[in-house]
Amino acid sequence: MTVLVTGAAGFIGFHVAARLLADGHRVLGIDNLNSYYPVSLKRDRLAVLQAEHRQAFTFAEADFADHAALDSAVGTTNLSAIVHLGAQAGVRYSLENPRAYVQSNLVGHVNLLELARHRAVANMLYASSSSVYGGNAALPFRVEDRADRPVSLYAATKRADELLSESYAHLYRIPLTGLRFFTVYGPWGRPDMALWLFTSAILEGRPIDVFNGGAMRRDFTYIDDIVDGILACLATPAPDDGAEKPGGSIAPHRIYNIGNNRSEELGRLIDLIEQACDRPAIRTLRPMQPGDVRDTYADITAIQRDLGYAPRTTIDEGVPQFVQWYRAYTGI
Repeated sequence: MTVLVTGAAGFIGFHVAARLLADGHRVLGIDNLNSYYPVSLKRDRLAVLQAEHRQAFTFAEADFADHAALDSAVGTTNLSAIVHLGAQAGVRYSLENPRAYVQSNLVGHVNLLELARHRAVANMLYASSSSVYGGNAALPFRVEDRADRPVSLYAATKRADELLSESYAHLYRIPLTGLRFFTVYGPWGRPDMALWLFTSAILEGRPIDVFNGGAMRRDFTYIDDIVDGILACLATPAPDDGAEKPGGSIAPHRIYNIGNNRSEELGRLIDLIEQACDRPAIRTLRPMQPGDVRDTYADITAIQRDLGYAPRTTIDEGVPQFVQWYRAYTGI
């Protein structure tokens, strides 16, 4: 089958495209290669896909928030499915540049829904986020929990994407699955994420900022486990059977948490990075940043029950793998 992967030069999109290609599928990748973090990293990811899967991988540099550019990039390609992972990422950056989030995450999402509708695509997955739970104090986060009190604009746009998708599934019966990702990490990860920032600083002897005095917990999810969940959803579209789905819809629209089902202390993550780098961190304690949340923890009961999703990688295994990749990639 031919799968459209948006954000193909991004962290998760790169890994999803690589797995699909390795499984024998064709991939049309779209990315606008914006400068939110170094474009060189995005180009390096694309170079891997193009070198290893030249015949089956097609890439178009295009902004999917521009509907004409999106239509042109897709052209006459007969799409079997869409995996919409492209977005303006980052909670903290949404405080600085809110219009970028509205354009990419709202306008862009509608453009992909319209593409799925007019091309009669049989299955579409899209990236949501654990940030939609806001400051929810009840742990673990369940898809049945309220998600109408976002503490960042980024979270608000992701929740809005879920609501837009519900409308399209109801009106046009498009099989849609929203995936609430929980702190994804691993090789080829994002430079704005804690694991990259801490590893870089520790290896270079710079201090690291530890927010909320370190009293934070995250459900760190290794990239291979995330890809397993995405491919399971791709293999089984949301059914149009009138039954209530995870997230509450009776249309062909479901929402799943994809996490590791373990909430880890930030200090434990730093300890593991120190061990993998074989040197100590210089820790600078900082207050909580605006838009951030103290704890995340995924209840993955729904995706386990429906699709057999079972994350396998603990941070004890995953963190050293990232550090090993980072040192090889940067030469540090």
